[in-house]
Amino acid sequence: MAVRAVRGAVQLERDEAGHMDDQVGELLTAILERNGLTADDLISIWFTATPDLHSDFPAAAARGLGITDVPLICAQELDIAGAMPRVVRVLAHIESDLPKSEVAHVYLGAAAALRKDIAQ
Repeated sequence: MAVRAVRGAVQLERDEAGHMDDQVGELLTAILERNGLTADDLISIWFTATPDLHSDFPAAAARGLGITDVPLICAQELDIAGAMPRVVRVLAHIESDLPKSEVAHVYLGAAAALRKDIAQ
């Protein structure tokens, strides 16, 4: 079993806790499903949010999905002029037999524009 990293992001329509929870939950679910993973395959997850998001911690969505024994951390993205607003990014470390080339990175909605090279 190898350690792999999975990237993902979603752009929120608004800075509201319930909306963040729904959208980040959808992102995490898609990452798990597209890579054939369960919560037991997760090692850790880093979440970042753009500086315009204040309503909640993105990691709260993971806890709401039942991901309770995985280390999670949230951080703020750099405040870069012209950057896409209201974005939550994910970097999940996983245990998987997938080759690096087959790891599915998940960018939902408008966030797909952030990484056209790896978004699926």
